[in-house]
Amino acid sequence: MKSFKADYVYPICADPIKNGIITVDDNGKILSVTDEKAPQASDTPIEQVSGIIVPGFINTHCHTELSHMKDVIAAGGGLISFIKDILSSRAAETADILDAAQAADQEMYDNGIVAVGDISNNSLTASIKAKSKLYYHTFIEILGFLPESADSLFEKALETAEEFRPLPTSITAHAPYSVSKELFKLIKKHCDTGTNLLSIHNQECEDENKFYRYKLGGFIDLYKHMGIDIGYFRPQARNSLQSIIPLLTNRQKILMVHNTCTNLKDIYFIKRFDRKITWCFCPNANLYIEKRLPKIELFVNQGFNITLGTDSLASNSKLCILSEMQTLQQHFPSLSIDTLLEWATINGARFLGIDDEKGTLEAGKTPGLNLITGMNGLKLTPDSKVKKLV
Repeated sequence: MKSFKADYVYPICADPIKNGIITVDDNGKILSVTDEKAPQASDTPIEQVSGIIVPGFINTHCHTELSHMKDVIAAGGGLISFIKDILSSRAAETADILDAAQAADQEMYDNGIVAVGDISNNSLTASIKAKSKLYYHTFIEILGFLPESADSLFEKALETAEEFRPLPTSITAHAPYSVSKELFKLIKKHCDTGTNLLSIHNQECEDENKFYRYKLGGFIDLYKHMGIDIGYFRPQARNSLQSIIPLLTNRQKILMVHNTCTNLKDIYFIKRFDRKITWCFCPNANLYIEKRLPKIELFVNQGFNITLGTDSLASNSKLCILSEMQTLQQHFPSLSIDTLLEWATINGARFLGIDDEKGTLEAGKTPGLNLITGMNGLKLTPDSKVKKLV
């Protein structure tokens, strides 16, 4: 049994507790969350710490299998160039991929992450996830823009999902520009037979919207570069997000990731459809790839669930949710620590369906305990650090 007393304890589900005390058992299950005035249930010594205690972080978007690509792709080249570099550089020896993925798993654990929504195109990371201290939900990602390849790609994804059993998985679409309408329909049919989570890369660059609106821009050159004939595709006269929403079902929770070029019209369009949308922001990856950030203010107070992700080490220097929070607060000072912590904890737990165990500091839960230090009052600073307590 351990007890910690901090400047503040942030339960997330309740107001912050000044000089709060939290007690956990040897398995990390919370026994009590109180203030210093409340009578303590045991005579366990209380460890005094400086900073704020918060639940373990939820990383709703990562690509662990790309961890071997850290520092391989130069920053700031834009999404089209990034995709080309991924395609030409991701191949590596299996041992190197696994070593890097294992190190990434440990890095996330050390940085206070307790659960991950992880993208996989193969089953290489299954053994790592099976032994990990983290909770993983693996999104088996399909890419295929040619209608005739839809059936075979979908069957291959089902086979990959089997290789991850009994770990939780979903079959998901990569992005609007890389998944055909026929493939979207197969995924929707699959989701209609039961519960399923979707995670879709959304509007990472202006070229994505240009491609869907006018069939112009960098994606035309990308498919030409890949030797793929997309003559069948017709411009939709609207943004990519608006084009694919009708292809999705309301029987699943849908994570829209990045949203760098999502605008207010897109958000209002979403609101007209009965879809369970969660937005995920990965600000450090956005800056790394496109040197720009989403218009975060547009999404706040719109009634949607918002979460945070790290993306992969191919597009980020670290796998750390606190670092994502620091970047957001630096560029959007109006975001409070309360809001950022909700995005980093309970909102991700809700999306992944693990909020009965993770995301808040409540008796009976095992959410993990993080200590955030180096704050200026209740504001994050560049010197803020996270230490995993439990």
